[in-house]
Amino acid sequence: MPASAPARPSVPEPALVPLPGGGLADGHRSADLETLVLVAERGSLSAAARHLGVSPSAVSKAMSRLETRLGVQLLQRSTRRVLLTPEGTQLCQGAKRLLADLAELEAEVAARSEPRGTVRISASTSTGTVLLLPLVPRLLEALPGLSLDLHFSDQVVDLAEAGIDIAIRWGALPASDVIARLLGRTRQVVVASPAYLARCGMPAHPQDLQRHVRLGWNYPRAIAHWPFLVEGRRVAVDAGQVIRVNDGDVMRQLALQGTGLARLSLYHAWDDLVQGRLVPVLDAFDCGDLEPIHAVYVGRPDRLPPRTRAVLDFLQAHVDLRYAEARWAPAVQGAPAG
Repeated sequence: MPASAPARPSVPEPALVPLPGGGLADGHRSADLETLVLVAERGSLSAAARHLGVSPSAVSKAMSRLETRLGVQLLQRSTRRVLLTPEGTQLCQGAKRLLADLAELEAEVAARSEPRGTVRISASTSTGTVLLLPLVPRLLEALPGLSLDLHFSDQVVDLAEAGIDIAIRWGALPASDVIARLLGRTRQVVVASPAYLARCGMPAHPQDLQRHVRLGWNYPRAIAHWPFLVEGRRVAVDAGQVIRVNDGDVMRQLALQGTGLARLSLYHAWDDLVQGRLVPVLDAFDCGDLEPIHAVYVGRPDRLPPRTRAVLDFLQAHVDLRYAEARWAPAVQGAPAG
């Protein structure tokens, strides 16, 4: 709109689109009625045209189209001013009421499209407990129209089949039809309890792990070895020969109880490391790999329900894994911000 254009009228702006030939797209009847009201309020076709950013002839064609459709004259045109005929006055008054009702209806529908309803979220037990649960009070405070249906399991579910809106997934994502938003990345750390190390000794080199119990995973796509960096080369040590589990919290509990060594995400082991309940093992041989954590969903981003988009935006803004990306250093580490 030109900088010198007059202020907008109280009625909604006509939804008219200039065409290359100088006319206006007749998308719906309300557009012509909005144009009629605008012409009546502005007092001329040219003033209405300036407001719309189109030519006066385009507005004139729109009014002629409306008169042709109704079979009556609506405007008395002169070189200086346009006046409404009695029929035009009647139609304009009715159009104002109709457009006001339409604006109210649209506002009601738009209000309903604000984040409301239930959002179903799936996450592994450890990820849900450590990353999601602490954010729930703030999420519900920020989005009071929502309710949450939380599903914590280390079993990877089919989102569409299970009716899940958002899933929090750890690690590289396989090829699929899900859309992903990156929430952060985390290092992995081999840990053991002080009691286990007092009983079995602290490994000094990855080759020493052959004498230790190495807890492993048994879920699909689990990697059956631990990577280390030895003299610039990546080496792999098998894990899970004695015990394998499919739940992160079970793995952590086994490590806390002194059953063996475990390789956990740094964010998962963080509090135990800070409190000394777990101790890092072979940290000097850490490869520095960062595992991504995503919030994934099914469907087109531009057609997400407002409630799902609002939760995704909240998670992306508030999940903070920066502390889990750095190498563990007890002298400088502190509890992550809540």
